[in-house]
Amino acid sequence: MNTIANDLGTKSISQLILKQAIPASIGILVMSINMIVDTIFVGRWIGVLAIAAITVVLPIAFLISSIGMGVGIGGSSIISRALGANKENKAFEVFGNQISLTIALSVLFVLVGTFFSTPILRLFGANGNIIVPATEYFDVIVWGVPFLAFAMMGNPVVRAVGKPNYAMLTMLFPAIANIFLDVVFIKFMNLGMYGAGLATSISYAVSGIFILWFFISKKTELKIIPKYFKLNFSIVKEIVSLGGVTVVRQGTISILTIVLNYSLFKYGGEISIAIYGIINRVMLFALFPVLGVTQGFLPIAGYNYGANNTERVKETIKTSILFGTGIAVLIFIMIMLFPIELVGVFTEDEKLLKLTPDALIVAFLATPVITTQLIGSAYFQAAGKALPALLLTLLKQGFFLIPLVYILPKFYGVNGVWMSFPIADVLSTALTYAYLKREVKLHLN
Repeated sequence: MNTIANDLGTKSISQLILKQAIPASIGILVMSINMIVDTIFVGRWIGVLAIAAITVVLPIAFLISSIGMGVGIGGSSIISRALGANKENKAFEVFGNQISLTIALSVLFVLVGTFFSTPILRLFGANGNIIVPATEYFDVIVWGVPFLAFAMMGNPVVRAVGKPNYAMLTMLFPAIANIFLDVVFIKFMNLGMYGAGLATSISYAVSGIFILWFFISKKTELKIIPKYFKLNFSIVKEIVSLGGVTVVRQGTISILTIVLNYSLFKYGGEISIAIYGIINRVMLFALFPVLGVTQGFLPIAGYNYGANNTERVKETIKTSILFGTGIAVLIFIMIMLFPIELVGVFTEDEKLLKLTPDALIVAFLATPVITTQLIGSAYFQAAGKALPALLLTLLKQGFFLIPLVYILPKFYGVNGVWMSFPIADVLSTALTYAYLKREVKLHLN
């Protein structure tokens, strides 16, 4: 099995980052385009309230599916290090445990989401007229979440075994399906929010089925083998300690969503939630190459850390930050030059067109510095150091953004929400840089 993964320990770091990051970036880009097109379709074909409803619902779906994401990232970190240390049997056992955990936990959370949908939606900010379209959308997509959880579990494992192109396809196929089905269900069949939810749910199923096909076909030596489904406490503990970072991060993002929607509704009404919906989609789209570099960084750093090749780990950190920062600067320039044009893609509503560009500019002010924070927290996850990975991952959303989003609007109104984003970026990046520099000096020299 190690022949493909061995490249992670021998080839040029720049070449490896490009090989891993480009497919990851394309996958994230397509998923981002998918969410953007979703927003454009519902905004133009259903209305402004539909944008607000999707903005409320999607963080709930991603919170449930983050169980799979956490199990995937936690397990793939162990698999990368196991391959680096030539412990192939452990890689098989970890993967089997990942499958069992993902299925059991995602089904449990879907049942909770089904029976308590209204209180959950209200908790996440489905206030006023938003509750009706949000309920219609949520009640459909919740059934597709187990497929999404399975896909998110499998995706980082696919990268860990040296198959980044297939990881890209995991995100590419459902995005294409969702865009096509949106047109069919919303435009031609006039199914409204139910149609939007149905399209999304089916696209989740496409993603999950593709991952299943990958691991039962001959595309990888790491197979789905039932004898490894039996949970091993020590492996589960290791997966949960590392994967918990991702779950807690997504949980923190969900809490942030609650606080954001509360502040936005209180200080700006339903229109402000729609504005944030557009800003959030632009963030997803604009930052895709930086996120791709971070995804590409993980298996390379994890493999070389497992092989005790500290020089290659240091080079991977340095090169990834350099690549990501260069890309982030270009993104920043584009946002500053074309904010009106970007917003115009999503809506023809005059009020949204007037208010959103200035908010977008403020939210993106600290974009050039964000790569250091992303790579810094990702390093500790790749190295299997759960506590610092958790703390650094929570810096921006948990320790800075949530308090700022709650406090600043008291003094600056809805503008305080937009100001919170660059302030949180700068503070979290500064602390991450200091901690990463200390880690390199103490443990990688």
